[in-house]
Amino acid sequence: MNKPLLPNQLRSLIPLNALSPRRLQMLREQPLVPRPLLAGQLLFEGKTGASSSYFLLTGALSMQGADGAQWQMTAGSPESCHAFSAGSRLIQVRALEDSSVLALDSALLDGLLSWQQANADLLLELVTAGELTDWLEELLETPLFAKVPPENVRNMLSKLEPIELPVGHVLLREGESGDCCYFLKSGRAEVMIGLGRDEQVVAELGVGSCFGEEALLTEHARNATVTMLEDACVLRLARQDFITLLSAPVIDELDLAQANGLLAQGAQWLDVRLIDEYQRGHALQALNMPLHLLRLKTRLLKQDRVYLCYCDSGKRSASAVFLLTQLGFTAYPLRGGLDALSAEEYATLLCEQGSGYLARSGGRTERSG
Repeated sequence: MNKPLLPNQLRSLIPLNALSPRRLQMLREQPLVPRPLLAGQLLFEGKTGASSSYFLLTGALSMQGADGAQWQMTAGSPESCHAFSAGSRLIQVRALEDSSVLALDSALLDGLLSWQQANADLLLELVTAGELTDWLEELLETPLFAKVPPENVRNMLSKLEPIELPVGHVLLREGESGDCCYFLKSGRAEVMIGLGRDEQVVAELGVGSCFGEEALLTEHARNATVTMLEDACVLRLARQDFITLLSAPVIDELDLAQANGLLAQGAQWLDVRLIDEYQRGHALQALNMPLHLLRLKTRLLKQDRVYLCYCDSGKRSASAVFLLTQLGFTAYPLRGGLDALSAEEYATLLCEQGSGYLARSGGRTERSG
C-alpha cells in the first residue's frame, strides 16, 4: 500500500516548493498518496482530469497535445517536477510503463498559492514595522477571508479600533442589534447561545478569531453572547468598513487579441508567477514580477506605461492588477490566465525560456542572461 508523501518530497515539486509550512500543512489535510498506473493505463483523456493537477513521481508517461503532437515525460527529469493537467493544450496522458502520479485538487492548490503570494508582502511589511501578526495570519486563514483582496485587508488595518477588555467582560449579547464586528488580537473568549436556563457554551475563541460578523452579513440580531475568558485586546471594525472589506474590486480583463493590440502601442507584459514557472517559458520581453515581490518591485516600473499581467489561472494576475491600480499604475490581467489559451496561443505567447528580463531604474528593460 502506498504511503502519503513526506513534506520534503512535496518540496521537490513546483510550485509546492513555494508554499509556507502552514499552507503546506493545509494541503496535506487531503490524502497525498501516490496513485499507481500500470503500463498502458490511461491517466486522463479529454477534460476528465481538468479538476486535478498531476505530478509524475515514478515511471514514464506519454503526453498528447490538442494539436496531435506527442512527447514523453520521465520521472526525475526537470519537467516532471512541474504540475500538468487536462485542458486545451493537453488532452491525453497514458503510462508507458508502471508509474505513479500525485493528484491534487487544482482549485485548492491555486487558492493556497494565490493566497500566500498575495498576502506575503503585507505580513512582511507589518513584521518589519514591529507589528505582531499572529492574529492576522490566523484571521486570513478563515473561510471568510479566503477571497478578500490583500489591498482590502491592508485598508482595513487603518480602520480598526483597538479595545482592551478585562476577563469576564461581556462584549456581545444575544438578541442585540449589531453595528460592528471584532477580531481577537490577544486573549480568549467564549461563545454562548440561549438565555436563562437554556444557556450553553458552543465555542471558545482564540487569537485571530472574527466574531459578530454574522449580524452584519444577515442584518439580523446577534445570535450569541461573547464573554472574555481572560484579559484581551479586540479590534473593532464598523459595519460599513466591514462591507467595504468584502467588496471585490472591479477589474477590466483583456483577451489575448486585445493585449496584443496594447503591446503594439508600447505596453509591457508582467509575468507574476514564480521564477521557476517563468523560466520554463514566458512572453517575449516579459518582466518576472512574482506577486509576493510585486510591491517591492513597483519602484522599477513607469507610471506612464500600460502593464499586462498573466499567471496560470488569472487569480494571481487579478491580485497584481488590483495592487498596481492602487499604486497609480495602469494594468490589466489576461482573462482566464494561461489556462484559457488554446495550445497554439499558449505556444506563441510563452515563446522564451531562461532567466529573461530585468527592470532597471527609470523603467529600462534589460536582458538578464
